[in-house]
Amino acid sequence: MVDVLVIGGGNAALCAALMAREAGASVMLLESAPREWRGGNSQHTRNLRCMHDAPQDVLIDAYPEEEYWQDLLKVTGGITNEPLARLAIRESSTCRDWMRKHGVHFQPPLSGALHVARTNAFFMGGGKALVNAYFRSAQALGVQVRYNAPVDAIELDGDRFVAARIGDERIEARSCVLAAGGFESNREWLREAWGQINGEWVADNFLIRGTRFNMGVLLKYMIDAGADSIGDPSQSHCVAIDARAPQYDGGICTRVDCVSLGVMLNRNAERFYDEGEDFWPKRYAIWGRLVAHQPGQIGYSIIDSKAIGRFMPPVFPGTKANTLGELARAMDLDEAKFIDTIQTYNAACRVGKFDHAVLDDCHTEGLTPAKTHWAQPIDKPPFYAFALRPGITFTYLGLKVNENSAVHFGGKPSPNLYVAGEMMAGNVLGKGYTAGVGMAIGTAFGRIAGTQAAQAALKLKEASHAVA
Repeated sequence: MVDVLVIGGGNAALCAALMAREAGASVMLLESAPREWRGGNSQHTRNLRCMHDAPQDVLIDAYPEEEYWQDLLKVTGGITNEPLARLAIRESSTCRDWMRKHGVHFQPPLSGALHVARTNAFFMGGGKALVNAYFRSAQALGVQVRYNAPVDAIELDGDRFVAARIGDERIEARSCVLAAGGFESNREWLREAWGQINGEWVADNFLIRGTRFNMGVLLKYMIDAGADSIGDPSQSHCVAIDARAPQYDGGICTRVDCVSLGVMLNRNAERFYDEGEDFWPKRYAIWGRLVAHQPGQIGYSIIDSKAIGRFMPPVFPGTKANTLGELARAMDLDEAKFIDTIQTYNAACRVGKFDHAVLDDCHTEGLTPAKTHWAQPIDKPPFYAFALRPGITFTYLGLKVNENSAVHFGGKPSPNLYVAGEMMAGNVLGKGYTAGVGMAIGTAFGRIAGTQAAQAALKLKEASHAVA
């Protein structure tokens, strides 16, 4: 019998497996995906949001706990567990040396990156390199890794973990960490969560930025088995991504980062939200949900030539036109309405000193919705448009935990069953998102869960030896 069973193959699962092994436990990790698709959504990540009180290696200036907390409080609208959130924040300040020990490298800060060099540490080679480094370290330490191993049931004795099942196969362990992701790839569950608008299923127009293997099987099983849950099933890390992106695994490269530099229109050629509300790293993840509530779940980011060079070049080039009318026709939008919306916006712009690196004084007056920063007339051809659809990264419905990352049943923590990563992120993320916080949550609670699972398993092993 193995001491600790870890179910999942992403960042949180790997952190748990490594910590459990370092604590002296024997560890088996079950990854539902084949080896070439291992790593869950973590393979698509690129950075970790880190608290620090002074410059540290790849992080400039300071990003203290209180500022981090206020940023999280703002994006979640207060729907967060403060003690657990602060725990993740504090853990983010001390994990990088441990990550380096397991082969993760960080890249030097990039210039002109809109504050992220202060708040976020970027992985050299991105999330795929991080996942590969962790798997190499895990196997070097003796962690047993199995691929194509989708667990579909958990055997419980009350609130105690007994075994996991893969079909007819039964795998016993003294303790277990669940880190198998959310349900973003389960279209039926997304349909149920989002419902219909005008007789059409909202979720049918969603693209999945992350892995196709996160079907929520274990999450649903645990909720049905009586585990305490937390979160709204319709809340998720939901980004407006290029409508031409693939159905699954588009990852970060499908993002279009020019929304704050222009205007965003719906299918009726109408604006529907303040594009300049805040810095893009703090606001990019609200736009998927905003677009999801628009007709046909589609939006159009419109910019002119002044914006070119001010945002990360997208993988797919935008639709280009020399006149606004030509651009409207190319996007199949009502030409007269499109031109009127742009001209009305242009007339409302009060341009001061434009600076995309600060909350500048370029804003609109007498316009609803307002654009509060970076408002410049769209008047310099050629003009560009990007069609955007909601891109789901991961869902926020999860299992309720405490500071030890224990699964709860009727308010009581399990003595040997823990959960980390997307399966519990809803404790911290009730809604909204800010760049790199998902990896902070996964790393913090993955490490905690692995440590706690090892302690529980070794304690049980000692007790059984004493009896013997």
